[in-house]
Amino acid sequence: MPKLKTKSGVKKRFKLTASGKVRSSQAGKQHGMIKRTNKQIRNQRGTTILSDQDARIVKKFLPYG
Repeated sequence: MPKLKTKSGVKKRFKLTASGKVRSSQAGKQHGMIKRTNKQIRNQRGTTILSDQDARIVKKFLPYG
C-alpha cells in the first residue's frame, strides 16, 4: 500500500500535542482588530486546544499524527 498523504492545509494550521490533542491558533484574530474589544484581543493571544468534536475532524486529515 502507498503512504497516505497529509492534507497540506491541515499541517499548516494545526499541531498535535504529546497527549494527542489538537492545538490551533485562536479564531477571529486575522483582521478587524479595531472593532474588537481590548478584553477580546487579550483573551485571543497564543493558541487554544480544539474541542473533541472538532479535533476528530482534523485528525482524519492527519493520518500519521
